[in-house]
Amino acid sequence: EHLFTSLEDLAQSPDVDAVYIASPNSLHFPQTRLFLRHKKHVICEKPLASNLQEVEAAIKTARENNVVLFEAFKTASLPNFLLLKQSFDKIGKLRKAFINYCQYSSRYQRYLDGENPNTFNPAFSNGSIMDIGFYCLASAVALWGEPRAVHATASLLESGVDGQGTVVLSYGDFDVTLHHSKVSDSAIPSEIQGEAGALVIEKISECQKVCFVPRGGKPQDLTQPQHINTMLYEAEEFARLVEANEVVHPGLEVSRITAKLLSEIRHQTGVVFPADSQPVA
Repeated sequence: EHLFTSLEDLAQSPDVDAVYIASPNSLHFPQTRLFLRHKKHVICEKPLASNLQEVEAAIKTARENNVVLFEAFKTASLPNFLLLKQSFDKIGKLRKAFINYCQYSSRYQRYLDGENPNTFNPAFSNGSIMDIGFYCLASAVALWGEPRAVHATASLLESGVDGQGTVVLSYGDFDVTLHHSKVSDSAIPSEIQGEAGALVIEKISECQKVCFVPRGGKPQDLTQPQHINTMLYEAEEFARLVEANEVVHPGLEVSRITAKLLSEIRHQTGVVFPADSQPVA
């Protein structure tokens, strides 16, 4: 019934209430802002933008136009992630966490063969920390907020993006170590350690399984059933925000802090995107 040949025409259509943006990372901000300015609700794939400046501008635009902006970070809406947050009392005083997401990219061989896939192209604001490392970082922010300090290291590819890296977030009484990689696989889960035990999480992006291991005791499975399509829950949350016209919501602060940390991590590791030198009008 409807055919659009330009994003501008789509944004101007009175028949469109909301859009889902899943273009390359570098296009997230300009496309998101276009639709927000035309008073369309936007659910945008993570990362919301290339840097903190763009994220703050997007949030400001959403508020000015009284529409919902929502970063599609599916982990935060999963039943097992919400369960995880409610299970901290089981492990006592929090001491240490290890969040791990290392997955050999199907496009890495193309990169090694001399091709230029956007996965490893700084022009598209990409790389390991911006892709799967995002799940580790945003999960930590969703659980504990903004850290007191951040220290990051990474191995850069010739293209200029990171292939793998490690980030340490300091929260005072405890530290959170993030491991991310698109050039190697990992077979170990993530873990949150307390003085009374640990919570073990299988595949942080989807929280497939959550186990409580009491100190000196046997593992206890806490896992709740989840829909096979783990994107369902973020879609439901976005719909709830739109129906309630909840323009200001907690997810925006998670997005802002995560973007701030991503920008600092890239600064420490030497990853620079073209978007970093482009002014946000």
